[in-house]
Order: sequence, then C-alpha cells, then structure tokens
Amino acid sequence: MGIPRSTYYYKPKGGKLPDMDLAEAIEKIALDFPSYGYRRITAELHRQGLRVNHKRVLRLMRDKNLLCRAAKAFKATTDSSHCLTKYPNLIDNLVPYRTDQVWHADITYIRIATSFVYLAALIDGFSRKVIGYGLGRTLSADLAMAALTDAISKRNTGELIHHSDQGIQYCSYDYVKVLKEYGIAISMSGKANPYDNAKIESFFRTLKVEEIYMFEYETYREVLERIPYFIEEVYNRKRLHSYLGYMPPEEFENINNKKMKGNESHQLVLIS
Repeated sequence: MGIPRSTYYYKPKGGKLPDMDLAEAIEKIALDFPSYGYRRITAELHRQGLRVNHKRVLRLMRDKNLLCRAAKAFKATTDSSHCLTKYPNLIDNLVPYRTDQVWHADITYIRIATSFVYLAALIDGFSRKVIGYGLGRTLSADLAMAALTDAISKRNTGELIHHSDQGIQYCSYDYVKVLKEYGIAISMSGKANPYDNAKIESFFRTLKVEEIYMFEYETYREVLERIPYFIEEVYNRKRLHSYLGYMPPEEFENINNKKMKGNESHQLVLIS
C-alpha cells in the first residue's frame, strides 16, 4: 500500500486499548489473584500504566465470567470462658499513624481432609502487613506464642499496643509475661465484640477466599508449604489493599517509613 511498516504498529498516545487486549490483561491478573474484584483489577491495570475506566473493566469481567462470589464457613477458635486476667480495650477509636503502634493478634482454622490446622497471626494495624505467624495442629498457647515470637524478632516493640480477643491463649501466663517483658501494652476486645479486631479478621477472610478455598488442602504438609508463600510473597508483597490506596502492605509500609525518617531529619535540621 506504499506506507511504512511502522504505521501498522503505531498506537496513538492515550488511545483506547482494544477490548481483546484489555481482556487479556485482566485475565492475567485474575489468574494470579482469582478473587480480585473489578476495583482491584482496575487498580492493578493503572499500576501497569493502562488507562481504563472501572466500568469497562466490570463489563469485560462479566463477559469473561471472571466475577466470583466468596464461600463462607465458620469454626469457633476463641475460648473466653476462663478465670485468667482480662485486659481493657486500649484502641477504641484509635487510628494508627505509624507502623508498630498497634499489633492485632488472632487465630483461625484451616480445614484439611481429616482434621483442622490452626493459624495464629499478627498484623500491623497501620500497614496491614502480616508481621508474625505460627501453624499447628492444636489451639494451644504455644501456637500464639510462636506467632508473637516471630513478630518480636522482626519488629520494633517500643511504644506498642498488642490487641487481641479474650481467648485463653492470649490471657495465658506465659504469653502475658512476654508482652510485659518487652514493655508492650496489652489491649483486648470486649466479650463477643470482635469489631476492634476487624483488621486481622479481614486478612483471614482474604487468606481463605484467595488461597485456602481455591486449593482445598488435604494434608498438613500442603498447609505448611502454601500458607507461608501466600502470606509472604502474595499478601504482603503483591496483593493490593483498598484501604492502603491499592498498594501492597509492604510497599505502603516502606513508603511511609521513608516519609517518617525524612520528617525526623527535617526536624533535626531545624533544631540545630
């Protein structure tokens, strides 16, 4: 036709991506994160440099049958019927403004073919990053202690509040002793009032919908192999969190820690 080859491949800047190409990009994201809704898919497309409206993403996801509904299940993991000391709620209406200000702790279950496996975890109340966890076959205090020890080994425990429910694992003598040894303030939700610990409950729901329900573990070994990978590689480093402005927890934490250090340096200059 007498035109340069480059003309065939040229795409105007700011042009609209064809539905076929956009659908392919959406499917790649949905393959890595099967339970992402259209809002998170849109946010990830924006992070990849694609200009697209969330309504268009929703339409294509409907056309490709990529929208899904979460399954629900429940098993009690909290035993607050004990005579151990229970502590008051210290985080009522508290909005964290930095990392390692509030840690949220809780325990959930993972169903396998013949029994259950239990996961104890702690997340940072500011960044929503999972900072410590432990896996076990029983709901013992040792399980919660393993998660706490893991978190303490990685994080700053100065001026910190540890928040949990009134479960026997978190009221146990050994657990409370460790918190007091590190000068960590102890906070607990009221009985049958889980709202103050909703942040970690949200993480558990994400874990089950996007990992556990997808793979239907059969053995304890499968749990030990898959759960650490999901927590460390997927949830902390890749999964977009709507509360964090559609950033992964680790990225959000790194950005805000740098800002905090920058502000401290600026203050030191002004003082001097």
